[in-house]
Amino acid sequence: MPRFPDSPTSALIHAASKGGKQHDKRSADAEQRAAGRSSVTREDLEGPYPGALDTDWSGVDAFSTPERDVDHDPSEGAQHDPTQPGPGQRWSTWRSVAKGQRGPDPLPEWVVTRDAAIDTELGILKTGKEADAFLVERAVPAGASSDGGPDLALDQAATRCLLVAKRYRSLEHGQFHRGSEYTEGRTVRRTRDQRAMEDRKSAWGRAVSATQWADAEFVALREAWSAGAPVPYPVQIDGTEVLMEFIGTEETDDLGRTQAVAAPRLTRVRPSDDLLESYWEQLTHGMSVLARLGFAHGDLSPYNILADGERLVIIDLPQVVDLAANPFSSDVLLRDCRTVCDWFTARGLDVDADALFADLLAQAF
Repeated sequence: MPRFPDSPTSALIHAASKGGKQHDKRSADAEQRAAGRSSVTREDLEGPYPGALDTDWSGVDAFSTPERDVDHDPSEGAQHDPTQPGPGQRWSTWRSVAKGQRGPDPLPEWVVTRDAAIDTELGILKTGKEADAFLVERAVPAGASSDGGPDLALDQAATRCLLVAKRYRSLEHGQFHRGSEYTEGRTVRRTRDQRAMEDRKSAWGRAVSATQWADAEFVALREAWSAGAPVPYPVQIDGTEVLMEFIGTEETDDLGRTQAVAAPRLTRVRPSDDLLESYWEQLTHGMSVLARLGFAHGDLSPYNILADGERLVIIDLPQVVDLAANPFSSDVLLRDCRTVCDWFTARGLDVDADALFADLLAQAF
């Protein structure tokens, strides 16, 4: 898949000092140049991995981030055409993937599909055991010519959108060691690939195994979103990169800069009693939709549920379990039920994990 070229560390990312305050590594001139551009502060970046921004990526396969000069302005000494990709940018990959690798219909109006769109990587949102999530802006720059493609009429008003690019690591660099519990009963379309996956010593087998997590999440998101489950809209998949809807808001600070604020994880919110009941109804509805599709989330917890205002959004679905084919499915589903019920019970809502488990099994079969 097309990768973002090497570029200076985004001026949109602020690293925290040991004292807990924001420490801006940019020079005064760089600060001046950054005014007016969108920004992402460290407080806005969600996830239980506080060291994400300080991680050394130099040895991490295709996801490595080379050391960069944060005070270097790529525009200095060169005249850059704003309608062409610059450092940290690439052309939109929407039309470079097959139709089956795009999100389901109906296509939301906010999705940008024009050929003239440019993807700009704004920074890292979260690191995980098997993948890392990056914030990406897909936008049609001012002055870009109309491409006249067949989908142009669908997004005349959609010239910009924020996406999450979830990029899966290779097996050598992944930290997810419980794969067999989730992949039991899964099949791939080509028997050659299935045999390759069983041979972890071959390069092809490792490559196929690395992509199965991305494929599993994209398929699960497509089916769940189409069935009405509260999940992010899956925009497209390209190799081991899944592009999906960004869940959050955008705010403008006193300097006129726009900040992308990711929705907090459920574990970080303290809802009122009424909102807590609403959250429970939304969550059980989402779990029911997955069960009727034959899925169990597999790793459902308050860390994999976003609280976007008054609505919940379930995320992180690469380990979805086939309730019919996986011999561990009942144990996995019961674990999901107990984990989420423990959180709601601790906040005063009387819920029963065993009753939820029984209800979901009845809907599944």
